Amino acid sequence: MIKRVITGFTVANLFIAAAVLAEEPIAKQKAVPQATPGELDLKLREALVKGASMEEIAKLKEPAAKTPQEAIIALKSGNSRFFGGMARRPEMSANERRAQILQQTPFAVVLGCSDSRVPIEIVYDQGLGDIFAVRVAGSVVEPATAGSVEYAVKHLKSKVLVVMGHEGCGAVKAAMLTPEELKGEPEHVQYLLNQITPAVAQIAKIRDPKAKMREAVMANVRRQVALAKENPVVKAAIAKNELAVVGAYYEISSGQVDFLETDEELRL
Repeated sequence: MIKRVITGFTVANLFIAAAVLAEEPIAKQKAVPQATPGELDLKLREALVKGASMEEIAKLKEPAAKTPQEAIIALKSGNSRFFGGMARRPEMSANERRAQILQQTPFAVVLGCSDSRVPIEIVYDQGLGDIFAVRVAGSVVEPATAGSVEYAVKHLKSKVLVVMGHEGCGAVKAAMLTPEELKGEPEHVQYLLNQITPAVAQIAKIRDPKAKMREAVMANVRRQVALAKENPVVKAAIAKNELAVVGAYYEISSGQVDFLETDEELRL
């Protein structure tokens, strides 16, 4: 296993390989037991031969995680594979795809940015039907995105809601423009930026541009997480221990996701 990980890595990347190796035993220990693709495909074939209904076929696919804790571990493990260069790029057979025609079982709902450099399923190394992705510039919680989150939580029974910002977010940067500069933006762009401005208006004065941007994105993530937690559907699921709500920061340059999970990490 170690030989496979290190082959092709430069010395500078050994730290990433070490991080992945350190994570892997945890993932193996806590991961939810699942049927291998071959076993699932066989079950689907048998069901089709017996004339099973599409409803019966749809129920054959179990969600990848059944608790909030398992869902967070699955996302962390997937991202470790991605940034460590060992992504599995999960694929499905034709029968497995057919099993999702009438039912989906995404274990996570991720509210992320529309930025083309931040493909959610790839970043977390997940396959079809694993993540309910909601994407909007700035990862903001507003009526439309809140409705999508509510659907995933109430009807699809997703176990974790992740609000994910990312390195170099253009929407967050634009939200720090002066009021006069913002007036030059189209109406609906202004609407989105206005959802971010309260989060970045009072950030500390930081001279380093990259550090300042990271702090601004983190501040926006914390604000959007706080807003999401006030949603009645989300709040009810949290109270029943059926859902966890966390923040995340995706570093484009490395491929790593940093999670914000504790009350202190998410404090406004």
